[in-house]
Amino acid sequence: MSDTFPLVIDGQTVQARQGETVLQAADRAGIQIPTFCNDPRLTPSGACRMCLVEVQGQRRLQPSCAWKAEPGQVVTTASERIEKHRAVLLSMYLADHSQDEAGQAADIATGNKLRAYTVDRDDLLPLAPVHSPRVGRADDNPYIAFDPDRCILCARCTRYCDEVEGVSAIQLVERGGHTTIGTAGMVGLLATSCELCGGCIATCPTGALFEKKADPAPDPDETIVRSTCNFCGVGCQVDLRVRDGRIAAVEAPPPGTTVNDGNLCVKGRFAYDFVHHDERLRSPLIRQADGSFRQATWPEALERVASGLKKIRDRDGGDALGFISSSRCTGEENYLMQKLARAAFGTNNCHQCAAT
Repeated sequence: MSDTFPLVIDGQTVQARQGETVLQAADRAGIQIPTFCNDPRLTPSGACRMCLVEVQGQRRLQPSCAWKAEPGQVVTTASERIEKHRAVLLSMYLADHSQDEAGQAADIATGNKLRAYTVDRDDLLPLAPVHSPRVGRADDNPYIAFDPDRCILCARCTRYCDEVEGVSAIQLVERGGHTTIGTAGMVGLLATSCELCGGCIATCPTGALFEKKADPAPDPDETIVRSTCNFCGVGCQVDLRVRDGRIAAVEAPPPGTTVNDGNLCVKGRFAYDFVHHDERLRSPLIRQADGSFRQATWPEALERVASGLKKIRDRDGGDALGFISSSRCTGEENYLMQKLARAAFGTNNCHQCAAT
């Protein structure tokens, strides 16, 4: 039995894989379907209803993120009926925001291809203020903030916390118009099992969850620099948002593109202040006879280290020396450290913190 089968999406024959949803098959074929609540790392929930499509033989529109693709299926992702549904749905979402906030929320959602569905302000439904128990209650954690007025209750953050992190620190609380994102007992995140990884920020499609110390809105003048997190040896990739030569924020690359699959820990996402810290050492220092330090060039510093090590080896033997590497280094760098110890100085006194 073949692992793939054909179906028709917008008149185009698409090869789908066994178990795929209509959204996944369309995405691989380059057919864009807007969605709020979908994240490829999460179990589909069909909560936001933005991705509804027409499936031949079905009376109602169906959520493409949760509807399984089947052989011979005929799907329409864009029609007058669907466009009207999406415009009305977006208008209902934006009715929970002031006009300024509505425009900002719609702009933040451009990653979900919603610019084409931005509703004219004259067409917005009457404002329906959010009555949230979180309004006016500040959380004292240093990194994550929540604005309930931007939340559309797509539950991506709670599902990420449960399914990816396995922490379940946040959840949907209250009922009806009072429903919001909160914690058990509505305590602060520091009093829960939250690891402050910031994954909820990354998966939130509207900016309701955002980083306290960074501007959530991208700057047209900023550049994105791909780098490797240096806090451990896993090799997680990070995208640095750089403005005027300084790191404005750190984000994870999109899910499915790098080894960390769009995830970062609390250090990788938030601990970037040291890069521009006033007390950071920016050149080698050499201790002088009176105990003070002076700046030196790298060649001078390396020569001082090499001559000092050789002096100890010649006087007391190689086993008088010990070499310690770090799990923050790459495998290649750790290999060179043990080679330096064994080949250059003749000692097996070489250790690395990950070995303990």
